Amino acid sequence: MELTVTEAAQKWFKTEVDPPEHYGIRFFGKVYGKTEVHDGFSIGMSVEQMEHPVKETMIDGMQFFIEEADEWFFKGYDLLVDYDPVLDEPVYHFNKQES
Repeated sequence: MELTVTEAAQKWFKTEVDPPEHYGIRFFGKVYGKTEVHDGFSIGMSVEQMEHPVKETMIDGMQFFIEEADEWFFKGYDLLVDYDPVLDEPVYHFNKQES
């Protein structure tokens, strides 16, 4: 599993969320909604401290991560977090991992 956050998405998180020091942006699966690969689940995000990350990335001092408890939701996929300027919000894309 890879976690990629585009520069445009990172700028949105910095402007709109701006987590405090030692906190990051956690991505997780939540009930209700739909993704490109999940029916009945969508992606949630929250500002938290990492506890048991399975994937993390740091961009310009801002931490983005997925916790071990959420690995099931992303299993077999790489997550690309991008920004939609029309909706003015993040957009999430799942790319199936190569075997």
